[in-house]
Parts: sequence; C-alpha cells; structure tokens
Amino acid sequence: MNKQSILETVGNQFTELSLNDFLINILLTIIISYIIGLVYVKFGSSLTNRKKMTQTFVLLSVIVMIVITIVKSSLALSLGLVGALSIVRFRTAVKEAEELVFFFLAIAVGLGLGANQRIITIIGVAVIIIYIVASNIQSAKAMTQQNLILNIIHTNTNSQLNEKEVVDLLKKFSNNIELRRFEHIGNKTELSLDIEFEDFDQILKVRDELKKLGEINFTFIEKY
Repeated sequence: MNKQSILETVGNQFTELSLNDFLINILLTIIISYIIGLVYVKFGSSLTNRKKMTQTFVLLSVIVMIVITIVKSSLALSLGLVGALSIVRFRTAVKEAEELVFFFLAIAVGLGLGANQRIITIIGVAVIIIYIVASNIQSAKAMTQQNLILNIIHTNTNSQLNEKEVVDLLKKFSNNIELRRFEHIGNKTELSLDIEFEDFDQILKVRDELKKLGEINFTFIEKY
C-alpha cells in the first residue's frame, strides 16, 4: 500500500455531517452544558461566582463541539488543530479542583456531540450528574449530624447522680452512646459520653431534660 492510498484510507474515515444533524448536536450541547451549569450552581461548593460560570460551560462545550465537528471532516484540519494547540495556552488558573472537574465534563460534552455520539454522551453525563446529586445529598445528611462529647459533673452533697437515669434520658434522643469516662470520688461524679445527634434541635432537647435532673453541670464538646 503506497503513501497515497494510506492517506485516502485515513481520509475516508472522516465523514461530513448534515446541517440538520449539526443543528441538533449544537442544540443538545447547549441544553446539556446548561444543565451541567445548573448542577454546579446547586451542588457546587466553590467560592467563585457559580452562576456566571454556567455561561462559561455553555460556551466551552459549544466551541469544542464546533471545533471537533469541523476537524473530524478533514485530516488536514485535524493535524492543523494539533499544531494550533501546541501554540495556544490557557493561562487562567483554575482555583479549585471542583471547577476543573466541571470544565472537563463540559469539554466531554463538546467532544462527544462533536463526534456525533449522542446516546453515549447523554448517558455518560446523566450518570455523572446522578452521582454528583447523590453524593451531595449524602454529604448534606452527614453534615446535619452532630458527634459530640457530653461531660457531666455532679457535686451536690445532698444527692447522688443517677447514672442510669442519665443514660436512659439520652437514649431517647440518640441511638449511638458510648462511655468514655466514668469517675466517682467522694461526692463528685464525672461522666463523659460520646453521643451522636441527628440535628441541633435534639441537642437543645437534651439540654432542657438534663436541667430537670437537678444541680448538675454539663458541657457539650465537639468530637475531633
């Protein structure tokens, strides 16, 4: 096989895209990248202006889609793109890794639809978005939980601390209670417990219930 036949074989691998397919792909690119932007605004944790970043995702995806659509129809153009990318550099620093992930996702949309791989692109983006949403919901649920250390000190000489009563009271508001320290010297009793609360309201309810037990001092400390 001579050099000319090799180039013809390679060139035949690049197929032109009809105008209707191009318009459908560019519309899908705008819609999908806009959805990615909405996901970033809703579930992103970056301190930058996330709403403004949505426009960047759309533009980036559309530009990549157009470039890939153009160069895949010509071997010469694809080689020219390699040369152009070796000269052009993006000097804007990405401040957070999360931004980089969403930028790559926007680029992937442009690449996939530019290559006319609609089904694969849509399925891939859908799976990633579902994972992002599920991860953020799980993280939000974990953040509402409070893992604290409860220190109770009882020094009243007229009465003794009923430890069982304290534990039974705490079990009404938490299923996860672990003893860290239990000390009784003379009239002084110290009790230290690890407790997991679902939310801050439960902590306030425990506080109110502990006040009803008598003259005891208690402190909630964050567990490290």
